[in-house]
Amino acid sequence: MSRLGKIARRTFLVGSTAVAGGVAFGYYSYKKPLTNPLLADLDADQTALTPYLRIDQSGITIITPRVDMGQGAQSIQAALIAEEMDLDLAQVKVDHGPPSSAYYNGAVVAEGFPIAATNYGFVARNARAFGDVVGKLMGLQITGGSSTVPDAFDKMRKAGAVARATLVQAAANRTGIEVAQLKTERGGVVLPDGSRIDYMELAPEAAEIDQPSEVTLKPQSAWRILGRPVHRIDVTQKSTGTARYGIDIEMPGMVYATVRTNPRLGGEMLALDASAAEQARGVIKIEPVTGGVAVIADNTWRALQASNMIDFDWGPAPYPAEQGDHWDAVAAAFTPGLQDSRFKDEGDVDAALSSGDGIAAEYRVPYLAHAPLEPLNATVLFKDGRLDIWTSTQIPLFVMDSVSHFTGLAAEDIHLHVEIAGGSFGRRLEDDFVRQAVEIALVHPNVPIKMTWSREEDMTHDFPRPLAIARGRGAVSNWQVTSFDLGIASPSVTQSQTGRLNQSVPGPDIAIVAGAWDQPFGIENYRVTGYRAPPLAPVSSWRSVGASGNGFFHEGFLDELIHAAGADPLEERLRLCWHEPSRKVLEAVGEMSNWGSDPGPNRGRGVAFTLSFGVPSAQVIEVSDTPDGLRIDRVFAALEVGRVLDPINFENQVQGGIIWGLGHAMQAELTYADGQTEQENFDLFETMRLYQAPEITVRGLENDAPVRGVGEPSVPPAAPALANAIFAATGQRIRELPLNKHIDFV
Repeated sequence: MSRLGKIARRTFLVGSTAVAGGVAFGYYSYKKPLTNPLLADLDADQTALTPYLRIDQSGITIITPRVDMGQGAQSIQAALIAEEMDLDLAQVKVDHGPPSSAYYNGAVVAEGFPIAATNYGFVARNARAFGDVVGKLMGLQITGGSSTVPDAFDKMRKAGAVARATLVQAAANRTGIEVAQLKTERGGVVLPDGSRIDYMELAPEAAEIDQPSEVTLKPQSAWRILGRPVHRIDVTQKSTGTARYGIDIEMPGMVYATVRTNPRLGGEMLALDASAAEQARGVIKIEPVTGGVAVIADNTWRALQASNMIDFDWGPAPYPAEQGDHWDAVAAAFTPGLQDSRFKDEGDVDAALSSGDGIAAEYRVPYLAHAPLEPLNATVLFKDGRLDIWTSTQIPLFVMDSVSHFTGLAAEDIHLHVEIAGGSFGRRLEDDFVRQAVEIALVHPNVPIKMTWSREEDMTHDFPRPLAIARGRGAVSNWQVTSFDLGIASPSVTQSQTGRLNQSVPGPDIAIVAGAWDQPFGIENYRVTGYRAPPLAPVSSWRSVGASGNGFFHEGFLDELIHAAGADPLEERLRLCWHEPSRKVLEAVGEMSNWGSDPGPNRGRGVAFTLSFGVPSAQVIEVSDTPDGLRIDRVFAALEVGRVLDPINFENQVQGGIIWGLGHAMQAELTYADGQTEQENFDLFETMRLYQAPEITVRGLENDAPVRGVGEPSVPPAAPALANAIFAATGQRIRELPLNKHIDFV
């Protein structure tokens, strides 16, 4: 049974035993200490004090199990350990470590529950705690959902504190000096006379000591690394081109491959003519893979060139062939029979809307590709019954299970080496490219094979962000918004993704309404309904998932209602907002942007707010309407994340999310014709150009208790803030993305 399939059974065990009041086997399993996966593969001179720390005479390696895709995950994970161990980041190396349930992610599970982040009640707190139970019992090692910091904040600091306490005890045992008289500093234990013993020297002795179950973590006032500006641990390598991505793997005797499969995803290959490709320079062999073929050659370029010489006869797509049919299917989903959720239903919306003139509007967002700069790739070696895989993935244990299932190999014979990624944005939550590489290795054993997709294969075989339609109805009275009704129809990301794992998740898909149903506004009559459109093109999680489009829907329509009421866009949001941390975010962005002042002729400001992944995020965007088109001048952003652990990376992540959100809102979409995507490369899938990038000012607030992640929450407000600014500057209300369908940008 796959890991996903175990959740229902294990959840039942935990829940049923608790209700029965007997011996809670599920709880016992949850509380049982996890096995340290590092112990299974240690060299003679190595020590592993916790699952996060490997020490030998060459230095200290911190295991950072959340994959680094450019978001700084390795640095912040290393900083959490280093802070508690009194290490400098310059003293340590980092490693993603082996796939293991010891590195489970409980925070990402809780994000999928229909519990508003603003709900701090007893049931909500316990449900979030239960997410950690589910994550541990499933062994859910996953990078996503802006969960790296929330999940690791206590867990990895405790691991560092345990290691430090154990090393100090080892020093006490060796010297006979009381623990209370010993201090730690820069990777060593300092004795009362000022002499020191390095951690590396103490590690073998520490490995023989029972580790403490309870430790005291440093107070924030004692932090040396966290909360301070520091250079990311990978800044030198990435600045000098020496960082090793998956695509950089090289081995003696390596051969190179690429694949061609039906660009109509799920369609068959009916026939092919590979005679020309077989004679091409450097081609070693052409092998079948599921849905197509692999070309193996003596370098990647020759494999790619030969793949383009093959004539294919592709079968039809198992979904509507034309883009218009996709829109029609989503539009038809606004029916009671396809209602998926109604998590927000306050007041009497129907009565309020029937009592007078209402306001109605329809909004649309398109399919969007992930399009990471590093094309999908995997290096594989199958030799003597052992399979090694070098790739970047957000789901290492799922990949291991999938490969084991379709190859028949035992888990202990599969060795996955996780590399850093040149972007992902959710694309590496899939395992299709890894399975293709493994297929090639099985029929071409004993030599390492690097399989790399072409950019065209990457674009035409993406599982994009789904298209969606929102229909809003509302009413205003006495310069205030009094009724807000938003229906959102979209194919289900969860259904599509889990379906590729031969699983199903019962119940509503929270992603359809994420970033809309849980907004902290006290509108008297307030309803958000999700409708599940039938499966169309296969879709997947895209940076900020459902909130990426729902922020545009919610904040665009709310802005319309505020304008109809004759109210100020920021002041009315503040009046409606009952959640104090969110209010402070709105107040901050208003102060930063000097909201209320005259922006000048042919200029406008727009504001938008979205609470996603537990993070209240607000933006004000200033634009100029020029004779050549619209120019984005400045962006002001404020976010509440509990604690800003790395100010430099915080600013970079927020700025990057804003650029990502704005660029796609301006001019990016993925469309289908004859069953395949029309955009096959970056020239047809444009986002923001360098000269279009605005000045971005960022502020992180620390008024709320939970520590949150920041990789995604700055994306959802960007599109609506821009659309609202366009309205302020031009009077043109745009309800469809990309915006360049209706306005030119300079």
